[in-house]
Amino acid sequence: MTSLAARTTARSTAGSILLGLLVLCTNPAAAPPPASQDPHYNAAGFFDIHVCNWPGRELFFMSLFSTRRFQEVEQVEVFFPNGSLLTQLDLSNFRTLRAKGKPEKRVYMNEVDVPPGAPDGWYSSRVTLKDGKRHIARDYVILSPLPQASGHVPAHEAEVDAIPSQLSWDPIPGASYYQVFLRDLWDERRLIFSSKLLEEPAVKLPAGLLERGGYYSWLVHARDQNEHVMLGDFNHGSLSPVVNFSIAP
Repeated sequence: MTSLAARTTARSTAGSILLGLLVLCTNPAAAPPPASQDPHYNAAGFFDIHVCNWPGRELFFMSLFSTRRFQEVEQVEVFFPNGSLLTQLDLSNFRTLRAKGKPEKRVYMNEVDVPPGAPDGWYSSRVTLKDGKRHIARDYVILSPLPQASGHVPAHEAEVDAIPSQLSWDPIPGASYYQVFLRDLWDERRLIFSSKLLEEPAVKLPAGLLERGGYYSWLVHARDQNEHVMLGDFNHGSLSPVVNFSIAP
């Protein structure tokens, strides 16, 4: 599978991917708020940046802003720690999240390659609403790539005799959590299994999920943290190459 196809698989699979309300300010590089607050939230929504290491491309930032006030949002800008502009989110690129009994939420996303010399520090977003009000949120970023998973069992293009009861891979230095996505290649690459966050480099599969004669693909998303007060949902994330395997008839 090409790296482009792998990235497409990741985007369609990862669906998945917090120190408080900040005062309105015109300088997005202002000092972070007290540790008793969560800087990722503001009155308009939630901001986070991930440092992503995916197959077939350079290290990149994935910036996200989620909000239930999407009809009010005019612009979302993201800034380096020194206050210079990193990127502006494309408001036509979003995912819609719906939960029973709650208002609809949109998650705006943007990917941009990490430029040479990009620093560690407090990156910020400035959300401008249609009424002219601005809201700031921040995320602390440490620039260090998380290695991609390797040592997959079953291995790429392996044909196995017995139906696997689990999938496993080598531990990743710096990773604290993993998530696995499994697709049926005979069924238009349909996603048939996504794991919860795992703390060990293995996942047990539900009985009856895989079949003899089947052809499947799987990949591993790794992250360093989960809902860290400074680093957000996570700071570093990596995606493994797609691994295909078949089961003998």
